[in-house]
Amino acid sequence: MKPYVRRNWPHLLLFALGMVVLVYVLRRADLAEIRLVLAAISPADALLLLVNLVVLVIFSGRWWLFLHAQGYRIPYHKLVGYRLAAFGVSYFTPGPHFGGEPLQVYLVTQRHGVPASASIAAVTLDKIFELIVNFTFLAAGLLFVIRTQVAPADVGNDAVVYALGLLALPLVLLALLWRGRHPLSGALGALRRVTDGPRLQRWQAVLRTSEDDVAVLCRTQPSILTAALGVSLLSWAAIIGEYWLMTRLLGLPLTLEQALLALVAARIAILLPMPAGLGALEASQVLALQMLGFSGATGATIALIIRARDVFLGLIGLWIGGAGIWTVTVTASQEEAALVPVPVSEPVPVSDSIPNPSTITPSSYTSSS
Repeated sequence: MKPYVRRNWPHLLLFALGMVVLVYVLRRADLAEIRLVLAAISPADALLLLVNLVVLVIFSGRWWLFLHAQGYRIPYHKLVGYRLAAFGVSYFTPGPHFGGEPLQVYLVTQRHGVPASASIAAVTLDKIFELIVNFTFLAAGLLFVIRTQVAPADVGNDAVVYALGLLALPLVLLALLWRGRHPLSGALGALRRVTDGPRLQRWQAVLRTSEDDVAVLCRTQPSILTAALGVSLLSWAAIIGEYWLMTRLLGLPLTLEQALLALVAARIAILLPMPAGLGALEASQVLALQMLGFSGATGATIALIIRARDVFLGLIGLWIGGAGIWTVTVTASQEEAALVPVPVSEPVPVSDSIPNPSTITPSSYTSSS
């Protein structure tokens, strides 16, 4: 147990810090008021679940486009399940909200025969576009909030600089890949020179091929990039609509500007290096709603609904991912069993009346004659 603690002490420290913040936020909120706000939700408000499902389906659109552009036509509902599995891994993994991307590559490669380089290229482009659109939304949302004077200008200006700095990272990465550079495999090569591992050398070759695939896709099929951008904008429109609908179902008369402020606060909290934004998400909603003139219990209620939704979807994703890995393992075991040579059957005993040629020796032959 001690080696595990020494190896993961930063993640465990962040988890403990998130728990402290979560307990502090919930203690400041009135639990009785939270129950009253939750009681305002009726069974007829199941429309929110339908909207959540629509958002989940849209999220897999970019990934499907990039695989389809490379000639790999995988059923869309399969990718939705794999994307949900990746979300489950990222959500419950200690650290920032990343980590499920290798599972996406693994499932598509092992279950559908897509080459690892093509699968990595599709996931890389999907993640780059996700980051570009997310950080663009954060910067634009913060500027919009400042113009409408919903939040203090000094707080908003600092946050805009922070969002623009984050936005520059995926933009630079996409530009380098478009020009045929190899930033990812180059970084892995630098790591390989330090560790000198043969496995890293193989992955560096695969990653370099993936970067070449990305460059070819960007140069020869720019329409796919435009379509992926359209899917990204559609997904964000669905996210904004989902959040606004949730506030309406709770009876909160938020304007569009106020809903954007609270949603931007939630997205910034998720980007913090906390496991699943633990504590940060709850604090962001409590502070944002209090800034807008509502009670802290209202913000805590919104955070609890978001948390319950994400935990539910994450658990389903882990189940899908586990089932997918188990299927791959069973299939591989069956294929290995089919390749094992069948043992030769024992020779049939020879009748006593007919001598077995293998038992005849020169001496026996002479005696018999």
